[in-house]
Amino acid sequence: MTFSEILTSRRSRALAGAVRAPGDKSMSHRALMLGGLAHGETTIEGLLEGEDILATARAVQAFGAVVQRTGDGAWRVEGRGGYRTPSGVIDCGNAGTGVRLLMGAAAGFDLSITFDGDASLRKRPMKRVTAPLSDMGARFNWGGTEDRLPLTLHGGGLKGMVYRQAVASAQVKSAILLAGLNAAGETTVIEPEPSRDHTERMLRAFGVTVEVSETGEGRVAHLSGGQRLTGTHVAVPGDPSSAAFPLAAGLIVPGSVVTVEGVMLNPLRTGLFQSWIEMGADLTIANRRMAGGEEVGDVTARHSALKGIIVPPERAASMIDEYPILAATAAYAVGATVMRGVGEMRVKESDRISLMATGLAACGVKVEEEPEGFIVTGGARVAGGATVRTAHDHRIAMSHLVLGLNSEEPVAVDDPGMIATSFPGFVQLMQGLGASIEPG
Repeated sequence: MTFSEILTSRRSRALAGAVRAPGDKSMSHRALMLGGLAHGETTIEGLLEGEDILATARAVQAFGAVVQRTGDGAWRVEGRGGYRTPSGVIDCGNAGTGVRLLMGAAAGFDLSITFDGDASLRKRPMKRVTAPLSDMGARFNWGGTEDRLPLTLHGGGLKGMVYRQAVASAQVKSAILLAGLNAAGETTVIEPEPSRDHTERMLRAFGVTVEVSETGEGRVAHLSGGQRLTGTHVAVPGDPSSAAFPLAAGLIVPGSVVTVEGVMLNPLRTGLFQSWIEMGADLTIANRRMAGGEEVGDVTARHSALKGIIVPPERAASMIDEYPILAATAAYAVGATVMRGVGEMRVKESDRISLMATGLAACGVKVEEEPEGFIVTGGARVAGGATVRTAHDHRIAMSHLVLGLNSEEPVAVDDPGMIATSFPGFVQLMQGLGASIEPG
């Protein structure tokens, strides 16, 4: 392993400063996709310019839209009212959200298209999306192993459906709703616990009528096919999943006061903040306001004496991407932090339960791994002193780098280039706060 392939974090002085998180990843994907489906011009500000989003931008352009970068985080999409057959394979890189939502959006059109991705994305299951889309009338051919990329979608002729999710998933719900835009009749998704609702909110901004209600069966999202999308302006707020890393550093490094400005406060995305507060975190929110149809605010984290908690399993849908950094902060909390009902973590960019358990244990933290979760028993000190295998997962890398900012010995991670998939400029932002993170 060469010098350039490792990043190392070391015990740091008190962190201080105010920064802005990158644009929300979920909203950035959706803004580009819906702009491509719409009639007319969509302008986007605050777009996350990470590798995953750039892959989606290229895909939307391949589907026939004009996609242009006009400035820092500023993009323009000229939609044609639908997707056309592209000239080649749609390569989604490492973007699981990108490929699953694009399949839903494309399924309603009479086209055939092959989707593929990098080695990591090729390991991630696709039937959770292709199965319901098949029930609506789409057809799929697997290029190799069934349930894995590459695959070819044959779209068109869809019929609306009622789909009851066994486990809440914003990706599955969104793919079905996007397919329903060009399906005959009504499309309804029922989920047992609410998942992030950016698709429903953003569809409304593009002129689509989406009905959402709470019933005895769960949360219900409903739309009628054949609706016209009209280009609009989308202001993308700061991503709470990315804001979590500098805020976590503020909580665990003594003497720190860190503020992240313009963070999205959608109640279906703030489960991590709620969990931290229950752990005793000094976390405050100021300057609440609206941006891009979402409430945002400036979140400040101060170094805190944390204690272990039991995280309610029903909270998982609101913070599934934040469990790695929660586990890292739990390493500095006195007592056990119990995280269950998070089996979804095993089929993200990596098996995040296994990798976090292995990485934390290598750093001297007690971890008990379970099939659908794990338990981290922390304390006032973390030994550190390990080089952590990330398996090309950006959140595993960033979580362990934060862990190392107060450990007794440095913590190194391999493959740091993958951090750019969701948080370009992460190292520079953290260094600006005073964090000791350097190559080698």
